[in-house]
Amino acid sequence: MRPSFVVRMQGSLSIHSTHGDVMNKQIIFNLPVKDLEKSKAFFSALGFSLNPQYSNESAAFMDVVKDSIHVMLMTEPFFKSLIDKPLAQAREANEIIICLSCESREEVDSLIAKAVAAGGRTPHPPEDHGFMYDQGFEDIDGHLWNLVWTAPQE
Repeated sequence: MRPSFVVRMQGSLSIHSTHGDVMNKQIIFNLPVKDLEKSKAFFSALGFSLNPQYSNESAAFMDVVKDSIHVMLMTEPFFKSLIDKPLAQAREANEIIICLSCESREEVDSLIAKAVAAGGRTPHPPEDHGFMYDQGFEDIDGHLWNLVWTAPQE
């Protein structure tokens, strides 16, 4: 059964997904962006899909992992309208590193290559610990993302 969503726009965006009568828990994180169109293009290049039903001129709802992890890209003015403290500038200071697991080392490398080709940068080389492989990238607004693959345990 396809999930249904309910959206309320009254200064903020509320998204709920259900499968029938059962609420589907999801992770939705909000990121402020300087240029919404450029950010949508950047994340589309990484394979994230835009959901236009929950997007408008101030925000873009993108699937990172379908039906479970999403990013809401928000223009800085819209993001600021939801908080009561100064907006951190991700190019100057970091509050969070978004970490995503990958299915293989090749997926880590592929996503890093796509991020760099789309205008991101890699702040450090890949780290290979044998049982774990990771590398991070900085998106076009300075938010840090880390991609990690871990070997299956035997």
